[in-house]
Amino acid sequence: MTHPRTFAVALLVPLVAISAAGAVIGVQLLTSLGVTPNTALIGALLAMLLGRLPVAGLRVFRSMHAQNLAQSAMSAATFGAANSLLLPIGVPWLLGRADFVLPLLAGVAAAMFLDAWMLYRLFGSRIFPAEGAWPPGLAAAEAIRAGDAGGRHAAVLVGSLAAGALGAWLSLPMSAFGTAFIGNAWALSMFGVGLLASGYSAAVAGVSLQALYVPHGMMIGAGLVALGQVVAQLRQTPAGGARPDDARLAADVRVGATLRAGAAAYLVIAAGIALAGGLQASMSPGALVLFVVYAALAAYVHELLVGLAAMHSGWFPAFAVALITLLIGMSLGFPPTALALLTGFSVATGPAFADMGYDLKAGFVLRGRGADAAFELDGRRQQFLAASVAFATALVVVLLTWRGYFAAGLVPPVAKVYVATIGAGVAPGVAGSLLLWAVPGGLLQLSGGSRRQLGVLLSTGLLIANPTAGWGVLAGIAVRLVWARVLARPSGALEVVAAGFIAGDALWSFGDAVMKPRARGGA
Repeated sequence: MTHPRTFAVALLVPLVAISAAGAVIGVQLLTSLGVTPNTALIGALLAMLLGRLPVAGLRVFRSMHAQNLAQSAMSAATFGAANSLLLPIGVPWLLGRADFVLPLLAGVAAAMFLDAWMLYRLFGSRIFPAEGAWPPGLAAAEAIRAGDAGGRHAAVLVGSLAAGALGAWLSLPMSAFGTAFIGNAWALSMFGVGLLASGYSAAVAGVSLQALYVPHGMMIGAGLVALGQVVAQLRQTPAGGARPDDARLAADVRVGATLRAGAAAYLVIAAGIALAGGLQASMSPGALVLFVVYAALAAYVHELLVGLAAMHSGWFPAFAVALITLLIGMSLGFPPTALALLTGFSVATGPAFADMGYDLKAGFVLRGRGADAAFELDGRRQQFLAASVAFATALVVVLLTWRGYFAAGLVPPVAKVYVATIGAGVAPGVAGSLLLWAVPGGLLQLSGGSRRQLGVLLSTGLLIANPTAGWGVLAGIAVRLVWARVLARPSGALEVVAAGFIAGDALWSFGDAVMKPRARGGA
């Protein structure tokens, strides 16, 4: 069986058009509402419609694998244009350093491509297994499969999709509820507890965890331990001292080489951003070296943390983890110009990494979960190429639009938070709080091991602070336990229902986000 080719003309031209639409959607919604929707399902539905048009050149989209390439391209373009490109350059613009915009844009564009390449290489490893939850990816796959197969499977998915959309309309956390059906129960339990604790701590105990930097400190500790666990996994030998098979050895060699190459590339990009931004004129050689090393390490760890959170929960605290990077950078005494570049670089890494994981999970399910190894690897490569086309298209869109958006005052709201933080400086005691709470975060991560990711997921929930979603996660876990332990039913049907809930929530949220700017007079 041959997988559709990304660079076949019949596919490439529509993929560029789909990518352009995704990039415009991402930029528009991030600047007007401060959110970036997951448009993978929109891309899949658009491809399904194209495949049903009576046009010979579009028949390729009748293949669910071509539809998978379309959804991969659209979601990559959306997250790439908004999170990886436009948001970072908003930080120096707001600081009055328009001369930093293009050097930073070049650096974050390189980081975006590097992000996707690393996840493409790491997907299917012990660190980021293809069997992981990756909830939005599973939802996209089930939607595409239902459209292709029809029958009972489609009926169940359509019914749960409608229920998900209805629940989202009623402001119920349907995505969180569905995710709990398929994710790691231990990790998601910690995630739910974190969401509830951060959401109710001020009202119940009169204590703001955010003001005390509890979530930030715990994520620092959990993140450092998680990084150590990644290294330990690469050095791990099978139980009983058995010699690993050739496939496992090859996978471990690939992962190790990818992580080393990624670290070196981040150092090069960080150095390029620093020099292109002229930091050598305002920093001593020692401070400049410290900045480059710290920026590269922060971007690297940020990427891994966002990827782990996304794999287990479908949520990733990219904005909040970048704020942690900024706080530590301020504590190290970097000047405001350096902090602007540091924050932009850090926040750019992670979203493309996580989104690539979602898309590859969708492809993995559609291609039979690895039953045909050669077909699976070929499909992954075509998805990476489709994402690369999308990123290139997103870069063109941002180059053509950023100045107009910023001149009109349409700068991503999160960028304003970062600039306000830089302007306020480090409050007394922040460094101590970060170090204090890093200890329990690290210990919790250590106690759960790399499979459960307790510390990272608890910290993720604490940083997001969405109590409604917390209740949804815990309720979903309860339903899942009853389904498996009390009713002793197989998990397959529950996965389809979960995908429908997640897809329905995503589609409703996307439509609602698109309509809000119009309701306000058109942003």
